[in-house]
Amino acid sequence: MTAPALVALAHGSRDPRSAATIKALVGEVRAMRPDLRIEPAFLELSKPSFGTVVDKLVRAGYDEIVVVPLLLSEAYHAKVDVPDVIAEATARHENLRIRATRVLGLESVFLEVLDRRLRSALKDARVRELDALVLAAAGSSDALANQAVARLARLWGSRHKLPTVAAYASAAPPATGEAVRQFRAEGRRHIAVGSLFLAPGFLPDRAAELALEAGAVAVSDPLGADPEVARTILARYAVGAVELVPV
Repeated sequence: MTAPALVALAHGSRDPRSAATIKALVGEVRAMRPDLRIEPAFLELSKPSFGTVVDKLVRAGYDEIVVVPLLLSEAYHAKVDVPDVIAEATARHENLRIRATRVLGLESVFLEVLDRRLRSALKDARVRELDALVLAAAGSSDALANQAVARLARLWGSRHKLPTVAAYASAAPPATGEAVRQFRAEGRRHIAVGSLFLAPGFLPDRAAELALEAGAVAVSDPLGADPEVARTILARYAVGAVELVPV
């Protein structure tokens, strides 16, 4: 019995670094599970599209697919776009079963990845002390998604015993620059920003630019193709594959 294929479904970006990072992340997942058929796909702006990948898997003989949305929040893309592309694909392939897992989300283990990225940025900037942190995320019109980022920011701050706030690149205040300036107004001078983005692109670039303009001492790279992220994808897949088993 062939195991279901795994499709790692990202949003997509006009920035080629984004798709390259997602494909590198899928490479990490493949290295961990060479026995599985694992493919990257994108909702928009990057190739291959989800429909193209599904058609390829069907031609290869797969009739079960687990989709792991590479999204960090349960917002619009997770609630609307992912179900829509799955419905369109299953309508075209009569005997195909597709199960979407929950999104990657904001796992606390991602803070370890964030720490590694930030330590690297601090080393490059030759910064040895901090007195505040900003957790930069995409932001959403969904208040619950923003609240989840704020909770993770509080957890991150408690780990490092530093005042920490969440900031957003779009759709919600404060922006990273505003958050940094607020800390500076309190007399804090060594403020670092952690980039809670999966891959490079316009939003993380803008968040970094605003933070540095406001006086941040360092901004980390996005999470990227990290083994912890790859392991989380496989954990989501395992649940989805079980849910495809008839009862």
